[in-house]
Order: sequence, then structure tokens, then C-alpha cells
Amino acid sequence: MHRRAFCALVLVPLTLAAASMGRAAAPDTAQLKAIPARMQEFVDRQVVAGAVTLVAQGGKVVALDAVGYSDLKTKRRLRTDDLFWIASMTKPITGTAVLMLQDEGKLSVDDEVEKFLPEFKGQMLLATKTPDAQVLKKPSRRLTLRDLLTHTAGLNSDVPETGRDLMLHERTLAYALQPLAFEPGSKWQYSNPGINTLGRIVEIVSGQKFADFLATRIFQPLGMSETTFWPTGSQARRVAKAYQPGPGNQGLAEVDNYFLKGLPLTARWRTAIPAGGLYSTAGDIAKFYQMMLNGGVANGKRLLSPAAHQQLTTTQTGDIKTGFTEGMSWGFGFQVVKQPVGVTAMLSPGTYGHGGAYGTQSWADPKTGTVYILMIQRAKMQNGDGSDIRKAFQETARATWVK
Repeated sequence: MHRRAFCALVLVPLTLAAASMGRAAAPDTAQLKAIPARMQEFVDRQVVAGAVTLVAQGGKVVALDAVGYSDLKTKRRLRTDDLFWIASMTKPITGTAVLMLQDEGKLSVDDEVEKFLPEFKGQMLLATKTPDAQVLKKPSRRLTLRDLLTHTAGLNSDVPETGRDLMLHERTLAYALQPLAFEPGSKWQYSNPGINTLGRIVEIVSGQKFADFLATRIFQPLGMSETTFWPTGSQARRVAKAYQPGPGNQGLAEVDNYFLKGLPLTARWRTAIPAGGLYSTAGDIAKFYQMMLNGGVANGKRLLSPAAHQQLTTTQTGDIKTGFTEGMSWGFGFQVVKQPVGVTAMLSPGTYGHGGAYGTQSWADPKTGTVYILMIQRAKMQNGDGSDIRKAFQETARATWVK
């Protein structure tokens, strides 16, 4: 088991100011050792090949551990600075980019999508569908950025297979040509197309490529030097391999990142996908969430207005049922715990964050000032947000300062 022992013995400062909210009691440093021990149980049972866990409390990293392997074939031990495909954990970062532009007066979340993307003008709603025909009608209102941010737009995900990697502007055109699945704002349906459309709007409004906007406006100010759509050659050697259950559910079998669609990991000509294309480390993601706990401030610089921060991290979906576990709601890009229950029972109401397709998890509890980061690469989980390993990690981490 690889472990940085000092993380269990001292409090390691993040490069960010401590949050100015209520804090839990100081963690029990001996109890912190229980976190990697619990994760090792999942490695031993071959649920995952390895796991990196990070807990930050009161603005400081109090636990950073790695157990298991990044490569089962070569027996390379997992390290705390290894990179993971964070998949849909990209979505809150995309939401943050949109709200930054709102802070600058360049857009509003209540703007209609067609204001920036004329191809969405006249988009119709699918009223009924039979084996022989589709009946379309005009929706009661036009799509807004708010709909996209909360997964209530009704965009369909049908994108034609072209045999090549589609650019963002091509993807959004394909989305616009499909009829809406339901009236905008009427229900929740998880939508990669919606978030990708927001990424394209960021490009149009800012005049920058989406990846460049994230790099200059978020990653560089936060010191997130290991967060990228295109790992370098040296970073690629530190990307943890992904696994799924082997034949007959015996052991683990290596699997490719399906988002790459066979394209090279390091190829910078791959499209930067706003809905799920980023690679990162536990330490980098903790910096992003600490900024959020600080109300949008990092290193003495305000990245988000208080109003934008609140919109991102508080419920924007009313009473609409949302999410992949009970008691969830949606902010702008972030999931928000409305009623702690089950896998979120140990978290406070108002805790916000997001998971990823291969089981990664990132959550910030504003009541206790705590950040929870779980990095794994496990495909074909029944429900990554509701996984036993997520629950075990959060329960164990929470117990370290509950006296």
C-alpha cells in the first residue's frame, strides 16, 4: 500500500485560504488511517484495482492516501499524484465557466440558447412517436441556459456516427436538429448534450477555445497543473488504468476509456468535451472544491461573485425529482444534497459535488468545511453515485472527527 505518511500526522495546507464557515472538530489522526484500510478491502475483493482518497477539512488536506494498483498487469502501485479520467466531474467546472461569463455581463443563465446558437431557432418538441411517424409541435417556450445547466432542457443525445471526432460546433448542430424530448424545464433528464452545448456557448461568448478558457480562467489561477483534456506523455504514464468485472464476474479486466473512442490519449486534436473529457488528480480537484467552499475565492483572488457561487451550489430544480440517488437536487452543473439519505446520510444538507462514469466522486460539505475526493477507475458499476465504496469512504472520513 502506497501512502504518504505525513498526511496522517500533520495538516497539509492547500494553496487556498481556509473556508470561513463552521468547521468540524479537529480530526483524529489515528482514525485517519482507517480510510486507506477501508479502501484496501475493496482492492482485496477485486471491486477496484486501486483507490486514491483525499479529505480536506477547514482548508487543509488532512488525509491523502493511495492503495492498490494503477496497472494490474505490471503491478505498478497507485500513487497519490496519479491522474484519473474524471468524466462527468467535468460538468461543475463547465458550469463555473458559464457563471464566470455571467459575472462579466456577457450572458445570463436566463438567456435563450438561440441567442448564441442560431441553429436552435425553431427547434420542435416530439409530441408523439409511432413506428411509422413522429408528430412534432412547437414547445411552450424556448430553451434557456438555465435549462442546460440543470439537465431540464429535453435535448436528445442522438449524434450521427461519422467515423471521426466531431468538433463542438458540429455536436451542437446535431443536437439542435433533433426534436426535444419534453417541454423545457418540466422534468429532469441527465444530458451530456446540454453541457456540451454550454461549452460551445463559452467559446462563442469568450472568443476562446473551451479548453483555453478553463486553463486561463480556472486551472492556472488555482494551480491545477495536472488537470487537462490531453495528458502529456509524462502524465499519460501516470494515468490509472480502468477495469471492469472479468469474465463470469471473476476478477478485473482492463478496459479502454470509452470516451476516447479509440483516439490517442495525448492527441491534442481530440475535441475537449465539456460534459466529461477531463483528466485530473485528487489534489487538483481538491483545489477547485476548496475555492468553492471559500465562496469563489482562491489565493486572495475572487474568481466568482457571491451570487454566482450561490447559484452554482444551491438547488435550482425546485421539487423536480433529479439525480441517481435519493434526496438529490441540481444546482448549475453541481448536484446538491437536498435530503441526506443512504449514500449521502453522513453529509450535510446543501453538500454539493458530482460523480464520474468510472466511479470517481467529489463533494464539498459547506456546513463542516469538508472536501471528499474519491478517485477510482471502475467501469460497469451499477451506480457510481450509489456505490458501496463511495459510502464506505465518506462514512470513514466523517468518523475521523465525530467524537
